[in-house]
Amino acid sequence: MFILFPKIYEKYIARQIYTNFFFILFALISLFIFFDYLNEVNNLRGNYSNYLAFIHILLKSPSRLVELIPMAGLIGAIYVFAQMASQSEFTILRMAGLNTSKGLWTLFKVGIPIILATFILSEWVGPYCDTKAEELRAQALNEALGSNLKTGTWIKDKLADPDQVGPKKAGIRFVNVGTIKNRGEIAAIRMYEFDENRYLQVIREAQSGSYDERGFWNLKNVTETRVIEQPKANPLDTQYQSVKNTFLEQRLQSEVTPDILAVLLISPERMSILNLNRFINHLEDNKQDNQTYKLALWKKLVYPFTILVMLCLALPFGYLHARSGGISLKVFGGIILGMSFILFNTLFSHIGLLGSWPPMYTAIIPLGVYLMIAIISLIWVSRR
Repeated sequence: MFILFPKIYEKYIARQIYTNFFFILFALISLFIFFDYLNEVNNLRGNYSNYLAFIHILLKSPSRLVELIPMAGLIGAIYVFAQMASQSEFTILRMAGLNTSKGLWTLFKVGIPIILATFILSEWVGPYCDTKAEELRAQALNEALGSNLKTGTWIKDKLADPDQVGPKKAGIRFVNVGTIKNRGEIAAIRMYEFDENRYLQVIREAQSGSYDERGFWNLKNVTETRVIEQPKANPLDTQYQSVKNTFLEQRLQSEVTPDILAVLLISPERMSILNLNRFINHLEDNKQDNQTYKLALWKKLVYPFTILVMLCLALPFGYLHARSGGISLKVFGGIILGMSFILFNTLFSHIGLLGSWPPMYTAIIPLGVYLMIAIISLIWVSRR
């Protein structure tokens, strides 16, 4: 505190903002936990009890905190500056030399610890807890993880040589995982392999599988059906023969790693930057659409600046005198302003996906618009 805020007025402003920020954040997260729990009650059945549903909601609360931090920062800062304006404290600070640039610099330093805490929550705590929450819910309900489809999770993969070792070859493999038990254990596996002409070659079913440290899946109780084209006298009369084999164990090389499966357990917005980048590369290698994940990655990268913009939006409220409206009215205005940013950001993201806009611009433009609003507001109130 003393290193980051060496001046007395900086300590005072930071202490007030942090106090109100944590109080509002606690109130918001409590409210959302209550609503999320009411929504989760509809899914209670079998072994999924009220207790497990509440634990599921608590595990998802770190990611919910990340979503609420900018709003809590905006409301808390507006309340502090509105209260200082009503008691003429901000006017005294301005007369003592606190200009707009110094106020913005103070808010920037106030935002640094919040940004660091948000980064830790969004990159490590949130994704880990979200994965555990989905595993807990799926185990209790005996459902497949990572997909809303009744058949489980579908993933596109590349083929290796027939012995499953060596460089990739032309062709494609579709992997269906019925159950993801944990990061290295899967069950109810089906694979469909096609050659470069998209002719079916192999159908493989396995009861379970585990991933080893050398990058191979060790499948157990495997049933493999190979489709073999028969020699033909007439090119128009193609005949095929199926050969079925069973194996107690089979070793398979695949690009579908436990990290990629873990990514599929949570929504793109709640993934870490590392997992998003890894999954985007996987989709690009398999020529799949990755627009949604690229947009989520860019929104993650610009998210720290969202907190700073929200704090900047609160500074003009310190210039408004008591006759311009009470504290409650200003706080209400701050809530509306924060909600408008969330709605505009969400709407712009959907429009960007529909229009196939560059993800970088789709993520940056809403933030730039509200930064301009903050700057224009500061210029206007400082000249009054």
